[in-house]
Amino acid sequence: MEEATDAELLALFRKKESRSYAFNRIVEKHQRRLYAFIRRMVTDPEETKDVLQDVFLKAWTGLDRFREDAQLLSWLYRIAHNESISHLRRMRRGLFVSHAAVTERLTATLDSSEHFSGDAIQRQLQRAVMLLPPKQRAVFTMKYFQEMKYEDMSAVTGTSVGALKSSYHIAVKKIEAQLGRADQTIRRNDRPMQQEDETS
Repeated sequence: MEEATDAELLALFRKKESRSYAFNRIVEKHQRRLYAFIRRMVTDPEETKDVLQDVFLKAWTGLDRFREDAQLLSWLYRIAHNESISHLRRMRRGLFVSHAAVTERLTATLDSSEHFSGDAIQRQLQRAVMLLPPKQRAVFTMKYFQEMKYEDMSAVTGTSVGALKSSYHIAVKKIEAQLGRADQTIRRNDRPMQQEDETS
């Protein structure tokens, strides 16, 4: 059985008798990509689920006003983007701490998470992404991990394509610098062990 298109699901959603069915299909169709995006923004699995739930609650209440000339997934991404940014801001206000302190908490969650797996280089990349400001992190996540086009990212963020390209370029430079520092740290930590092996 072929998967229903977004247009078909929206048509079903606008019929009272199939409203709940259509929305459940929309959730099933798009929740994996939205979860992955939110998880890279928030890191904590339980908080990610909470944010995702808020996203679909807002989608449920706002879907009647959705313009069919727009892409449904981009619209859902916009809600996920805004909810993720809002969540990080609330976290900062609730803890009465700086962006750096929130980032430290997020990276600690990253280190203990089974979701963010991979070799040392991959984990260093994920940690470097966590050090980016939230909006820059969102841009990098959409482009690098989600492989979105700049035009789609513009629809999600309300930011011009040119500004998004600039933000992504800056994010890449920051990550490259962070990975370079991490590599130097690893090399320094390895060197005494190598010297010890040579003398033993």
